[in-house]
This record gives sequence, structure tokens and C-alpha cells, in this order.
Amino acid sequence: MTTRDTAPQAPLADRMADALRAALAPAALEVLDESWRHEGHAGANGTGFGTHFLVRIRASAFAGKPRVAQHRLVYDALRPFIDHEGVHAIAIEATVA
Repeated sequence: MTTRDTAPQAPLADRMADALRAALAPAALEVLDESWRHEGHAGANGTGFGTHFLVRIRASAFAGKPRVAQHRLVYDALRPFIDHEGVHAIAIEATVA
């Protein structure tokens, strides 16, 4: 029997993508873990994974909003990963669907 505490989790990028899909229903979405590119930088954890991400997202939720407001929607959806899972930086490429 597997418990919630011992069940394997999907990779962090996949779980982040799930959260973005639930919050913003994007027409297109890509979440890439680019932590390996930031080794030795602030926030890097030494593993090359789980700290620095690139989010490419196209969503109708961005319509009529300035870039800062679009990015805020993405950050709000990903706040649990920033607060509790060691995500240090998120680069965002947001476009309107």
C-alpha cells in the first residue's frame, strides 16, 4: 500500500504546469527547469534542478492586462512552489491567446 507521503511525485516542472493549467487555462504552456544554467548563482541548490524555471504561456486571461499584471497572475499561481518547494526564479514569456 502506498501512502501520500511515500508516493512518487511528478517532476516539479510538471506540477507547476498543472497549477498554471488549473489557474489560467492556457492555450499553450511550456515549463522548463533551467536550474543547471544557474549553478553558482543566488538561489541555486547545487543539484542543477528545481530552482530556476522558464515559463512560456499563452492565455486569454492576459487579454487587456499590462505585462506586470500578466506576470503577477503567473506568480500567484506558482506561489506555493516559491514559498514551499525551493523555486527561486521564474522567467516568464507571456502572450495573449
